[in-house]
Amino acid sequence: MQSLSPRTPASLRPVIRAAPRPPQLAPRVAAAAAASHGHGARCAYRSDSAHYPNGVGSCKADWQSSCAILASKIISQDKQPPPPSTADEADGGRPDSVASVNGHKAAVDLTLVPIEANNKLSPTAPQPPKPLTITDLSPAPMHGSQLRVAYQGVPGAYSEAAAGKAYPNCEAIPCDQFEVAFQAVELWIADRAVLPVENSLGGSIHRNYDLLLRHRLHIVGEVQLPVHHCLLALPGTRVEYLSRVISHPQALAQCEHTLTKLAPQAAREAVDDTAGAAEYIAANNLRDTAAIASVRAAELYGLQILADGIQDDSSNVTRFVMLAREPIIPRTDRPFKTSIVFAHDKGTSVLFKVLSAFAFRNISLTKIESRPHRNRPIRLVDDANVGTAKHFEYMFYVDFEASLAEVRAQNALAEVQEFTSFLRVLGSYPMDMTPWCPSRGD
Repeated sequence: MQSLSPRTPASLRPVIRAAPRPPQLAPRVAAAAAASHGHGARCAYRSDSAHYPNGVGSCKADWQSSCAILASKIISQDKQPPPPSTADEADGGRPDSVASVNGHKAAVDLTLVPIEANNKLSPTAPQPPKPLTITDLSPAPMHGSQLRVAYQGVPGAYSEAAAGKAYPNCEAIPCDQFEVAFQAVELWIADRAVLPVENSLGGSIHRNYDLLLRHRLHIVGEVQLPVHHCLLALPGTRVEYLSRVISHPQALAQCEHTLTKLAPQAAREAVDDTAGAAEYIAANNLRDTAAIASVRAAELYGLQILADGIQDDSSNVTRFVMLAREPIIPRTDRPFKTSIVFAHDKGTSVLFKVLSAFAFRNISLTKIESRPHRNRPIRLVDDANVGTAKHFEYMFYVDFEASLAEVRAQNALAEVQEFTSFLRVLGSYPMDMTPWCPSRGD
Protein backbone atom coordinates (compact mmCIF):
# COMPACT_ATOMS: atom_id res chain seq x y z
CA MET A 1 0.00 0.00 0.00
CA GLN A 2 1.40 3.37 -0.94
CA SER A 3 0.95 6.76 0.74
CA LEU A 4 -1.67 9.19 -0.48
CA SER A 5 -0.42 12.55 -1.73
CA PRO A 6 -2.23 15.66 -3.00
CA ARG A 7 -2.05 14.07 -6.42
CA THR A 8 -4.08 11.05 -5.36
CA PRO A 9 -6.53 10.11 -8.14
CA ALA A 10 -10.01 11.49 -7.63
CA SER A 11 -11.49 7.97 -7.91
CA LEU A 12 -9.81 6.94 -4.65
CA ARG A 13 -10.83 9.97 -2.56
CA PRO A 14 -14.46 8.89 -1.85
CA VAL A 15 -13.24 5.80 -0.01
CA ILE A 16 -10.78 7.78 2.20
CA ARG A 17 -12.62 9.99 4.64
CA ALA A 18 -10.83 12.78 6.55
CA ALA A 19 -10.75 12.51 10.33
CA PRO A 20 -12.45 15.55 11.93
CA ARG A 21 -10.92 16.90 15.13
CA PRO A 22 -13.82 18.60 16.95
CA PRO A 23 -14.20 17.10 20.45
CA GLN A 24 -18.01 17.13 20.28
CA LEU A 25 -17.83 13.98 18.10
CA ALA A 26 -16.11 12.00 20.87
CA PRO A 27 -19.34 10.45 22.23
CA ARG A 28 -20.06 8.97 18.81
CA VAL A 29 -16.58 7.49 18.60
CA ALA A 30 -16.79 6.02 22.11
CA ALA A 31 -20.24 4.62 21.46
CA ALA A 32 -19.00 2.99 18.28
CA ALA A 33 -16.06 1.46 20.16
CA ALA A 34 -18.38 0.18 22.90
CA ALA A 35 -20.85 -1.27 20.39
CA SER A 36 -18.05 -3.13 18.62
CA HIS A 37 -17.30 -5.21 21.74
CA GLY A 38 -18.18 -8.85 20.99
CA HIS A 39 -18.89 -8.13 17.31
CA GLY A 40 -16.94 -8.08 14.10
CA ALA A 41 -15.52 -4.70 13.12
CA ARG A 42 -14.95 -2.72 9.99
CA CYS A 43 -12.05 -0.32 9.76
CA ALA A 44 -12.61 3.21 8.53
CA TYR A 45 -8.99 4.28 8.03
CA ARG A 46 -8.79 8.00 7.42
CA SER A 47 -5.63 9.96 6.71
CA ASP A 48 -4.48 12.62 4.32
CA SER A 49 -1.00 14.05 4.84
CA ALA A 50 -1.71 16.80 2.38
CA HIS A 51 -4.22 18.57 4.66
CA TYR A 52 -3.29 17.38 8.17
CA PRO A 53 0.17 18.25 9.46
CA ASN A 54 0.32 15.20 11.70
CA GLY A 55 -1.02 12.78 9.10
CA VAL A 56 0.48 9.36 8.53
CA GLY A 57 1.38 8.26 5.04
CA SER A 58 4.75 9.70 4.25
CA CYS A 59 6.22 6.22 3.77
CA LYS A 60 5.21 2.59 3.45
CA ALA A 61 6.48 1.77 6.97
CA ASP A 62 4.05 4.32 8.50
CA TRP A 63 1.13 2.62 6.81
CA GLN A 64 2.23 -0.83 7.99
CA SER A 65 2.64 0.45 11.58
CA SER A 66 -0.84 1.96 11.48
CA CYS A 67 -2.28 -1.39 10.40
CA ALA A 68 -0.49 -3.05 13.33
CA ILE A 69 -2.06 -0.54 15.76
CA LEU A 70 -5.49 -1.27 14.32
CA ALA A 71 -4.99 -5.03 14.68
CA SER A 72 -3.96 -4.65 18.34
CA LYS A 73 -7.07 -2.57 19.05
CA ILE A 74 -9.36 -5.26 17.65
CA ILE A 75 -7.70 -7.94 19.81
CA SER A 76 -7.82 -5.78 22.96
CA GLN A 77 -11.51 -4.99 22.46
CA ASP A 78 -12.32 -8.70 22.13
CA LYS A 79 -10.60 -9.44 25.47
CA GLN A 80 -11.53 -6.39 27.63
CA PRO A 81 -14.83 -4.60 28.26
CA PRO A 82 -15.16 -1.18 26.65
CA PRO A 83 -14.36 1.87 28.87
CA PRO A 84 -17.23 4.17 29.86
CA SER A 85 -17.95 7.14 27.64
CA THR A 86 -17.08 9.59 30.43
CA ALA A 87 -13.46 8.41 30.40
CA ASP A 88 -13.24 9.20 26.76
CA GLU A 89 -14.42 12.75 27.40
CA ALA A 90 -11.96 13.20 30.28
CA ASP A 91 -9.13 12.20 28.00
CA GLY A 92 -9.86 14.98 25.60
CA GLY A 93 -12.67 13.36 23.69
CA ARG A 94 -10.37 11.57 21.18
CA PRO A 95 -8.65 8.61 22.82
CA ASP A 96 -7.81 7.09 19.46
CA SER A 97 -7.01 10.24 17.57
CA VAL A 98 -3.29 10.46 18.37
CA ALA A 99 -0.95 7.49 17.98
CA SER A 100 2.79 7.11 18.11
CA VAL A 101 4.08 5.76 14.81
CA ASN A 102 7.81 5.25 14.18
CA GLY A 103 8.71 7.43 17.24
CA HIS A 104 6.57 10.51 16.45
CA LYS A 105 2.96 11.42 16.98
CA ALA A 106 0.47 11.14 14.19
CA ALA A 107 -3.16 12.09 13.84
CA VAL A 108 -4.80 8.86 12.73
CA ASP A 109 -8.49 8.08 13.00
CA LEU A 110 -8.69 4.36 13.66
CA THR A 111 -12.40 4.26 14.24
CA LEU A 112 -13.88 0.76 14.54
CA VAL A 113 -17.34 0.70 13.04
CA PRO A 114 -19.40 -2.22 14.45
CA ILE A 115 -21.02 -4.78 12.21
CA GLU A 116 -24.68 -5.32 13.02
CA ALA A 117 -25.48 -8.31 15.16
CA ASN A 118 -28.08 -9.53 12.70
CA ASN A 119 -25.30 -10.40 10.28
CA LYS A 120 -24.45 -13.41 12.43
CA LEU A 121 -25.89 -16.79 11.42
CA SER A 122 -28.62 -18.07 13.69
CA PRO A 123 -27.96 -21.50 15.22
CA THR A 124 -31.19 -22.71 13.61
CA ALA A 125 -30.41 -21.22 10.20
CA PRO A 126 -29.36 -23.59 7.41
CA GLN A 127 -25.61 -24.08 7.42
CA PRO A 128 -23.71 -23.32 4.20
CA PRO A 129 -22.46 -26.36 2.28
CA LYS A 130 -19.07 -27.67 3.26
CA PRO A 131 -16.30 -27.56 0.67
CA LEU A 132 -15.34 -30.76 -1.11
CA THR A 133 -12.34 -32.63 0.23
CA ILE A 134 -9.96 -35.03 -1.44
CA THR A 135 -12.00 -37.88 0.04
CA ASP A 136 -15.08 -36.72 -1.85
CA LEU A 137 -13.16 -36.71 -5.11
CA SER A 138 -11.45 -40.07 -4.67
CA PRO A 139 -12.71 -42.91 -6.89
CA ALA A 140 -15.04 -45.54 -5.53
CA PRO A 141 -13.41 -48.72 -4.20
CA MET A 142 -13.02 -51.66 -6.51
CA HIS A 143 -15.13 -53.85 -4.24
CA GLY A 144 -17.57 -52.91 -1.52
CA SER A 145 -21.09 -52.06 -0.56
CA GLN A 146 -20.87 -48.49 -1.85
CA LEU A 147 -20.58 -49.44 -5.51
CA ARG A 148 -23.55 -48.90 -7.81
CA VAL A 149 -23.49 -51.53 -10.55
CA ALA A 150 -25.67 -51.31 -13.65
CA TYR A 151 -26.90 -54.44 -15.42
CA GLN A 152 -29.35 -55.18 -18.20
CA GLY A 153 -32.66 -56.71 -17.14
CA VAL A 154 -34.90 -56.77 -14.11
CA PRO A 155 -34.34 -58.29 -10.65
CA GLY A 156 -33.85 -62.02 -11.02
CA ALA A 157 -31.82 -61.77 -14.23
CA TYR A 158 -28.57 -63.66 -14.64
CA SER A 159 -26.82 -60.32 -15.08
CA GLU A 160 -27.94 -59.36 -11.57
CA ALA A 161 -26.35 -62.55 -10.23
CA ALA A 162 -23.16 -61.75 -12.17
CA ALA A 163 -23.09 -58.24 -10.71
CA GLY A 164 -23.42 -59.71 -7.21
CA LYS A 165 -20.58 -62.14 -7.91
CA ALA A 166 -18.32 -59.44 -9.32
CA TYR A 167 -19.07 -56.89 -6.57
CA PRO A 168 -20.56 -58.54 -3.46
CA ASN A 169 -23.08 -56.42 -1.51
CA CYS A 170 -23.20 -53.81 -4.27
CA GLU A 171 -26.25 -51.74 -5.15
CA ALA A 172 -27.53 -53.33 -8.37
CA ILE A 173 -29.20 -50.92 -10.82
CA PRO A 174 -31.44 -52.59 -13.44
CA CYS A 175 -31.49 -51.15 -16.97
CA ASP A 176 -33.93 -52.01 -19.73
CA GLN A 177 -31.30 -52.00 -22.52
CA PHE A 178 -27.57 -52.72 -22.83
CA GLU A 179 -26.89 -49.19 -24.07
CA VAL A 180 -28.67 -47.72 -21.05
CA ALA A 181 -26.20 -49.56 -18.80
CA PHE A 182 -23.30 -48.02 -20.74
CA GLN A 183 -24.81 -44.55 -20.44
CA ALA A 184 -25.53 -45.01 -16.72
CA VAL A 185 -21.79 -45.35 -16.07
CA GLU A 186 -20.84 -42.52 -18.42
CA LEU A 187 -23.32 -40.17 -16.74
CA TRP A 188 -22.14 -41.13 -13.22
CA ILE A 189 -25.48 -42.73 -12.34
CA ALA A 190 -23.61 -45.99 -11.76
CA ASP A 191 -19.98 -46.74 -10.88
CA ARG A 192 -19.69 -49.98 -12.85
CA ALA A 193 -21.57 -52.00 -15.41
CA VAL A 194 -21.60 -55.80 -15.68
CA LEU A 195 -22.65 -57.00 -19.13
CA PRO A 196 -22.47 -60.37 -20.95
CA VAL A 197 -20.21 -60.74 -23.99
CA GLU A 198 -20.27 -64.46 -24.76
CA ASN A 199 -21.82 -67.77 -23.80
CA SER A 200 -20.32 -71.22 -24.06
CA LEU A 201 -23.36 -72.48 -26.03
CA GLY A 202 -24.88 -69.44 -27.74
CA GLY A 203 -21.61 -67.73 -28.69
CA SER A 204 -20.89 -64.00 -28.70
CA ILE A 205 -23.38 -61.28 -27.82
CA HIS A 206 -22.68 -59.03 -30.76
CA ARG A 207 -24.65 -56.09 -29.49
CA ASN A 208 -22.28 -55.54 -26.59
CA TYR A 209 -19.21 -55.83 -28.80
CA ASP A 210 -20.57 -53.04 -30.96
CA LEU A 211 -21.31 -50.93 -27.87
CA LEU A 212 -17.78 -51.46 -26.54
CA LEU A 213 -16.49 -49.73 -29.65
CA ARG A 214 -19.11 -46.98 -29.63
CA HIS A 215 -18.60 -45.97 -25.99
CA ARG A 216 -15.42 -45.02 -24.15
CA LEU A 217 -15.70 -47.29 -21.11
CA HIS A 218 -12.86 -49.59 -20.04
CA ILE A 219 -12.95 -53.28 -19.18
CA VAL A 220 -11.68 -53.63 -15.61
CA GLY A 221 -12.52 -57.27 -14.93
CA GLU A 222 -14.43 -60.36 -15.95
CA VAL A 223 -16.65 -62.87 -14.23
CA GLN A 224 -17.89 -66.24 -15.47
CA LEU A 225 -21.31 -67.38 -14.27
CA PRO A 226 -22.70 -70.91 -14.66
CA VAL A 227 -26.20 -70.66 -16.12
CA HIS A 228 -29.01 -72.87 -14.83
CA HIS A 229 -32.22 -72.51 -16.86
CA CYS A 230 -35.68 -73.44 -15.63
CA LEU A 231 -39.07 -73.54 -17.36
CA LEU A 232 -41.42 -71.33 -15.34
CA ALA A 233 -45.19 -70.82 -15.49
CA LEU A 234 -48.09 -69.80 -13.27
CA PRO A 235 -49.02 -72.33 -10.56
CA GLY A 236 -51.28 -75.04 -11.96
CA THR A 237 -50.06 -74.72 -15.56
CA ARG A 238 -49.23 -77.96 -17.39
CA VAL A 239 -46.53 -78.33 -20.00
CA GLU A 240 -48.73 -79.99 -22.58
CA TYR A 241 -51.08 -76.99 -22.66
CA LEU A 242 -48.39 -74.38 -23.34
CA SER A 243 -48.83 -72.43 -26.56
CA ARG A 244 -45.60 -70.41 -26.38
CA VAL A 245 -42.33 -70.06 -24.51
CA ILE A 246 -40.74 -66.62 -24.10
CA SER A 247 -37.23 -65.67 -23.02
CA HIS A 248 -34.03 -63.95 -24.12
CA PRO A 249 -32.78 -65.14 -27.55
CA GLN A 250 -29.65 -66.62 -25.97
CA ALA A 251 -31.71 -68.61 -23.44
CA LEU A 252 -33.99 -69.93 -26.18
CA ALA A 253 -30.95 -71.04 -28.20
CA GLN A 254 -29.35 -72.72 -25.17
CA CYS A 255 -32.51 -74.78 -24.48
CA GLU A 256 -33.61 -75.50 -28.06
CA HIS A 257 -33.32 -79.29 -28.02
CA THR A 258 -34.84 -79.69 -24.57
CA LEU A 259 -37.79 -77.45 -25.46
CA THR A 260 -38.45 -79.50 -28.60
CA LYS A 261 -38.86 -82.59 -26.40
CA LEU A 262 -40.84 -80.94 -23.58
CA ALA A 263 -43.22 -78.72 -25.54
CA PRO A 264 -42.99 -79.26 -29.31
CA GLN A 265 -46.31 -77.44 -29.80
CA ALA A 266 -45.13 -74.23 -28.10
CA ALA A 267 -43.88 -71.35 -30.22
CA ARG A 268 -40.69 -69.55 -29.26
CA GLU A 269 -40.81 -65.80 -28.71
CA ALA A 270 -37.82 -63.61 -27.92
CA VAL A 271 -37.96 -60.83 -25.31
CA ASP A 272 -35.35 -58.51 -23.78
CA ASP A 273 -34.27 -60.70 -20.85
CA THR A 274 -35.06 -63.89 -18.99
CA ALA A 275 -36.33 -62.41 -15.74
CA GLY A 276 -38.39 -59.90 -17.72
CA ALA A 277 -40.20 -62.81 -19.35
CA ALA A 278 -41.08 -64.25 -15.94
CA GLU A 279 -42.27 -60.84 -14.75
CA TYR A 280 -44.43 -60.42 -17.87
CA ILE A 281 -46.22 -63.74 -17.31
CA ALA A 282 -46.92 -62.97 -13.66
CA ALA A 283 -48.12 -59.42 -14.37
CA ASN A 284 -50.51 -60.46 -17.15
CA ASN A 285 -51.67 -63.78 -15.65
CA LEU A 286 -50.80 -65.75 -18.78
CA ARG A 287 -51.87 -69.37 -18.30
CA ASP A 288 -50.71 -70.64 -21.68
CA THR A 289 -47.21 -69.13 -21.62
CA ALA A 290 -43.99 -70.26 -19.97
CA ALA A 291 -40.66 -68.49 -19.50
CA ILE A 292 -37.06 -69.64 -19.41
CA ALA A 293 -35.43 -67.99 -16.42
CA SER A 294 -33.60 -68.61 -13.15
CA VAL A 295 -34.75 -70.11 -9.87
CA ARG A 296 -34.52 -66.67 -8.29
CA ALA A 297 -36.92 -65.28 -10.90
CA ALA A 298 -39.46 -68.00 -9.96
CA GLU A 299 -39.20 -66.97 -6.30
CA LEU A 300 -39.50 -63.25 -7.03
CA TYR A 301 -42.55 -63.49 -9.28
CA GLY A 302 -44.38 -66.41 -7.71
CA LEU A 303 -44.03 -68.86 -10.60
CA GLN A 304 -43.93 -72.64 -10.61
CA ILE A 305 -40.91 -74.54 -11.93
CA LEU A 306 -42.23 -76.93 -14.61
CA ALA A 307 -38.78 -78.25 -15.55
CA ASP A 308 -35.40 -77.73 -13.90
CA GLY A 309 -32.05 -77.52 -15.68
CA ILE A 310 -33.37 -77.46 -19.23
CA GLN A 311 -30.17 -76.14 -20.88
CA ASP A 312 -28.91 -78.46 -23.60
CA ASP A 313 -25.46 -78.70 -21.99
CA SER A 314 -24.78 -78.65 -18.27
CA SER A 315 -21.48 -76.89 -19.01
CA ASN A 316 -23.34 -73.66 -19.76
CA VAL A 317 -21.30 -70.63 -18.75
CA THR A 318 -21.74 -66.96 -19.61
CA ARG A 319 -18.81 -64.59 -19.51
CA PHE A 320 -19.47 -61.07 -18.26
CA VAL A 321 -17.16 -58.05 -18.39
CA MET A 322 -17.01 -55.30 -15.77
CA LEU A 323 -16.89 -51.79 -17.21
CA ALA A 324 -15.75 -48.54 -15.60
CA ARG A 325 -15.01 -44.96 -16.60
CA GLU A 326 -11.29 -45.30 -15.86
CA PRO A 327 -8.94 -48.24 -16.56
CA ILE A 328 -7.10 -50.08 -13.83
CA ILE A 329 -3.33 -50.29 -13.54
CA PRO A 330 -2.03 -53.55 -15.09
CA ARG A 331 -0.07 -55.85 -12.82
CA THR A 332 2.10 -58.92 -13.18
CA ASP A 333 1.50 -60.66 -9.83
CA ARG A 334 -1.59 -62.49 -11.11
CA PRO A 335 -2.96 -63.70 -14.47
CA PHE A 336 -4.21 -60.85 -16.62
CA LYS A 337 -6.15 -60.69 -19.86
CA THR A 338 -6.08 -57.87 -22.41
CA SER A 339 -8.80 -57.05 -24.95
CA ILE A 340 -8.15 -55.04 -28.12
CA VAL A 341 -9.98 -54.10 -31.33
CA PHE A 342 -8.28 -53.23 -34.62
CA ALA A 343 -8.88 -52.77 -38.35
CA HIS A 344 -6.89 -52.04 -41.48
CA ASP A 345 -7.56 -50.03 -44.61
CA LYS A 346 -6.33 -52.79 -46.89
CA GLY A 347 -8.75 -55.42 -45.65
CA THR A 348 -8.40 -58.71 -43.83
CA SER A 349 -5.03 -59.65 -45.32
CA VAL A 350 -3.37 -58.03 -42.34
CA LEU A 351 -4.93 -60.54 -39.93
CA PHE A 352 -2.13 -63.09 -40.38
CA LYS A 353 0.56 -60.53 -39.57
CA VAL A 354 -1.30 -59.43 -36.44
CA LEU A 355 -1.67 -62.98 -35.18
CA SER A 356 2.02 -63.65 -35.86
CA ALA A 357 2.96 -60.79 -33.53
CA PHE A 358 1.41 -62.74 -30.66
CA ALA A 359 2.59 -66.19 -31.78
CA PHE A 360 6.27 -65.14 -31.96
CA ARG A 361 6.09 -63.98 -28.32
CA ASN A 362 4.25 -67.05 -27.04
CA ILE A 363 1.13 -65.08 -26.13
CA SER A 364 -2.03 -67.19 -26.13
CA LEU A 365 -5.20 -65.83 -27.72
CA THR A 366 -8.42 -66.72 -25.92
CA LYS A 367 -10.87 -65.15 -28.38
CA ILE A 368 -11.06 -63.56 -31.80
CA GLU A 369 -14.29 -62.02 -33.05
CA SER A 370 -15.04 -60.17 -36.28
CA ARG A 371 -17.74 -57.54 -36.68
CA PRO A 372 -18.68 -55.54 -39.79
CA HIS A 373 -16.93 -52.21 -40.17
CA ARG A 374 -19.78 -49.75 -39.62
CA ASN A 375 -18.20 -46.79 -41.41
CA ARG A 376 -16.99 -48.76 -44.43
CA PRO A 377 -18.73 -52.14 -44.70
CA ILE A 378 -17.62 -52.85 -48.30
CA ARG A 379 -14.30 -52.25 -50.02
CA LEU A 380 -14.21 -52.08 -53.81
CA VAL A 381 -11.15 -53.31 -55.72
CA ASP A 382 -10.96 -52.43 -59.41
CA ASP A 383 -9.12 -54.76 -61.76
CA ALA A 384 -8.87 -53.94 -65.45
CA ASN A 385 -8.90 -57.63 -66.38
CA VAL A 386 -11.61 -59.13 -64.19
CA GLY A 387 -13.65 -56.08 -63.17
CA THR A 388 -14.60 -54.76 -59.74
CA ALA A 389 -14.40 -56.98 -56.67
CA LYS A 390 -16.36 -56.32 -53.48
CA HIS A 391 -14.82 -57.24 -50.14
CA PHE A 392 -16.50 -57.00 -46.76
CA GLU A 393 -14.60 -54.97 -44.20
CA TYR A 394 -14.39 -56.09 -40.56
CA MET A 395 -13.31 -54.94 -37.14
CA PHE A 396 -11.45 -57.61 -35.17
CA TYR A 397 -11.80 -58.11 -31.41
CA VAL A 398 -8.99 -60.10 -29.80
CA ASP A 399 -8.47 -61.27 -26.21
CA PHE A 400 -5.00 -62.52 -25.20
CA GLU A 401 -3.53 -63.80 -21.95
CA ALA A 402 -1.00 -61.17 -20.95
CA SER A 403 -0.86 -57.98 -18.95
CA LEU A 404 0.06 -54.65 -20.50
CA ALA A 405 2.64 -54.38 -17.73
CA GLU A 406 4.60 -57.18 -19.46
CA VAL A 407 7.22 -56.19 -22.00
CA ARG A 408 6.20 -58.92 -24.42
CA ALA A 409 2.63 -57.58 -24.56
CA GLN A 410 3.88 -54.04 -25.13
CA ASN A 411 6.15 -55.18 -27.96
CA ALA A 412 3.35 -57.22 -29.52
CA LEU A 413 1.01 -54.24 -29.59
CA ALA A 414 3.76 -52.03 -30.99
CA GLU A 415 4.14 -54.48 -33.88
CA VAL A 416 0.37 -54.76 -34.35
CA GLN A 417 0.14 -50.98 -34.61
CA GLU A 418 2.50 -51.06 -37.60
CA PHE A 419 0.12 -53.32 -39.52
CA THR A 420 -3.20 -51.68 -38.63
CA SER A 421 -4.85 -48.35 -39.33
CA PHE A 422 -6.90 -48.48 -36.14
CA LEU A 423 -6.01 -50.02 -32.78
CA ARG A 424 -7.69 -49.54 -29.43
CA VAL A 425 -7.08 -51.28 -26.11
CA LEU A 426 -10.44 -52.01 -24.47
CA GLY A 427 -8.85 -53.02 -21.18
CA SER A 428 -6.19 -55.02 -19.38
CA TYR A 429 -7.77 -56.73 -16.37
CA PRO A 430 -7.48 -59.74 -14.01
CA MET A 431 -8.76 -63.05 -15.29
CA ASP A 432 -11.56 -64.83 -13.45
CA MET A 433 -9.75 -67.72 -11.77
CA THR A 434 -12.62 -69.00 -9.59
CA PRO A 435 -13.06 -72.80 -9.60
CA TRP A 436 -15.47 -73.91 -12.29
CA CYS A 437 -18.39 -76.23 -11.62
CA PRO A 438 -21.37 -77.23 -13.80
CA SER A 439 -24.53 -75.18 -13.36
CA ARG A 440 -26.90 -76.29 -10.64
CA GLY A 441 -30.17 -75.16 -9.21
CA ASP A 442 -28.86 -73.44 -6.10
